[in-house]
Amino acid sequence: MSLPLFPDEAPASADAAARAAQLRSSLQHHAHRYYVRDDPEIPDAEYDRLFTELRALEEAHPGLRTPDSPTQRVGAAPVSELAPVRHAVPMLSIYTETDTSPAGAEAFDARVRRELGLEASDPPVQYAAELKFDGLALNLRYEHGVLVQAATRGDGETGEDVTANVRTIGQIPLRLRGAEPSVLEVRGEVYMRRDAFEALNERQRQRGEKTFVNPRNTAAGALRQLDPAITAQRPLCFFAYGLGEVQGWAVPDTHANLLDALAALGLPVCADRTVVDGPEGLVAFHAAIAARRDALPFDIDGIVYKVNHRDLQQQLGFKTREPRWAVAHKYPAQEQATRLNAIDIQVGRTGKLTPVAKLEPVFVGGTTVSNATLHNAFELRRKGVRVGDQVIVRRAGDVIPEVVGRMPGARAHYVPNFAMPKACPVCGSPVERDPGSLEHRCTGGLVCGAQRKQALLHFAGRRAMDVEGLGDKLVDQLVDADLVRTLPDLYRLGFVHWAALERMGDKSAQKLLANLEASKQTTLARFLFSLGIRHVGETTAKDLAKHFGQLDALMAADEAALLQVPDVGPVVAHSVHSFFANPLNREAVEQLRAVGIAWPEHAGAAAASELPQAGKTFVLTGTLPTLSRDEAAALIEAAGGKVAGSVSKKTHYVVAGEAAGSKLDKARELGVTVLDEAGLRALLSQD
Repeated sequence: MSLPLFPDEAPASADAAARAAQLRSSLQHHAHRYYVRDDPEIPDAEYDRLFTELRALEEAHPGLRTPDSPTQRVGAAPVSELAPVRHAVPMLSIYTETDTSPAGAEAFDARVRRELGLEASDPPVQYAAELKFDGLALNLRYEHGVLVQAATRGDGETGEDVTANVRTIGQIPLRLRGAEPSVLEVRGEVYMRRDAFEALNERQRQRGEKTFVNPRNTAAGALRQLDPAITAQRPLCFFAYGLGEVQGWAVPDTHANLLDALAALGLPVCADRTVVDGPEGLVAFHAAIAARRDALPFDIDGIVYKVNHRDLQQQLGFKTREPRWAVAHKYPAQEQATRLNAIDIQVGRTGKLTPVAKLEPVFVGGTTVSNATLHNAFELRRKGVRVGDQVIVRRAGDVIPEVVGRMPGARAHYVPNFAMPKACPVCGSPVERDPGSLEHRCTGGLVCGAQRKQALLHFAGRRAMDVEGLGDKLVDQLVDADLVRTLPDLYRLGFVHWAALERMGDKSAQKLLANLEASKQTTLARFLFSLGIRHVGETTAKDLAKHFGQLDALMAADEAALLQVPDVGPVVAHSVHSFFANPLNREAVEQLRAVGIAWPEHAGAAAASELPQAGKTFVLTGTLPTLSRDEAAALIEAAGGKVAGSVSKKTHYVVAGEAAGSKLDKARELGVTVLDEAGLRALLSQD
């Protein structure tokens, strides 16, 4: 049982103590569902209510506050320095195999077999293979099931105490589930997801503050902050992958079973791992992850191979400070140095001017990069980058390549700072910067060819008006020939104009005209999204359509009315109101309606609760016979339902098609009603 932090405090009533224990247990359960399993059972508001109740109890009775209480995740006072921690079991590094070809895995297997004295005729060695995370190694010390200390690797013998900071990481349990060994040290990696890193940097840019170089350095810096409140603002994650000191806990006989056991204790363990026999399996896993590397939500720089059975690990032992039974098999680096040859300006759909680095082509992150974003003039200045510099280029996953800084060293001669143009490089319109903004924008609107092209492509996109066949090359011709100046012009062009375009011909022109005609029957949400209103994505467009029901009601709404829409804040409200307050935009909308674009309208939010599937949550999985996922989602939403990405106890229906995966298994496990496409259509046709 956890000891109180205030042993001299008068004991609270039995009822208060029982309620505090119940709240701690419930909050720990729900935190695990949210942070580790990504499958919450309760809404955020309910979690906050339970948390607030526990905090109030602890404030009234400080003796109830325990080290594993969820209230202790944030709130420790800043320290002047991080205290040293001597590791009970050294945190050693593993050998890195830099040959990224299959030969790297084959060489490791050959070394293992040689050290074990195996002949060619002996059975293959069994290996566990897992991802090599690009983060910071961490040791978590649990005593009697409660987290008491967290320390960095340091030099392997001595690290730094980062306990207060680690308590802010929601994925790391403050108490283990189902076991209370005397001592259990869990080792793993602290990292930052790419989307969290990009969002953090975007917030920094908006504030005019320094941006961060890469997720790994950012995670390391956040973990070593002297103020836990700062760490809490940085979205860190954790994966467990090994052990330090252990007392009073039976260590499983294989590495794969160890990871399963750690997961059962409530620790996050990466699902991308496997057990294979021999080097062929290692090569296959290395190649499979390489193909998926860009799609992973976090950075990795290789695969770690480990002999799976512990008895063989002990037999192999260590060489100097590296285990003979493990190796890291690397992938190509995601950062490289190259020369910045020039800086161009790119004009986006909303008129934003972005400086783009024209680079000496360099192979980085699995592809050749010759262009990289510099984001804006202010960040360019902060990084001190100038034409002719040797710069560091980063590409990770599907993130746009970016210049993160310049290589050290003096320039051979003076190079002036880059200055943003005063006139748009595409249309010559004045360039302005809103007060307090970091972004420069062209004021030309649809007069600007760059904005017009991007606006047309966005309007015709699959998730907007879905005009199949209207791609980049056609849009370039339409704008360059001045055939289309506004969105409604698309629907006014006749057959002769379309057929005269390069690579079109009679058949293609007829097909495109048919696609344009078909696009006129849409939904209000798609239409709103297609207009390209700043800050209005698909989800916000759906929220606006559901709330107002009719376009005229939305166009007439002031900012106060727009703020009543769920998840719409002041920035979005101002953007939507400004868009419809512009006479040119209103005229374009009216002309689009005049050419026949229409959608079914309803009475807005008041009618939403009357729709047949109002309040029902659906999950789609697999491939349906005739409906695409977008089409199925549109039908569900039109009936008042909501489409979610994961199955939970709050899911009402799972719609399963061919090759349905784990979501179908989860639905059966939870007893959720499963429908095929015919069943979905039948359900949605009910009044």
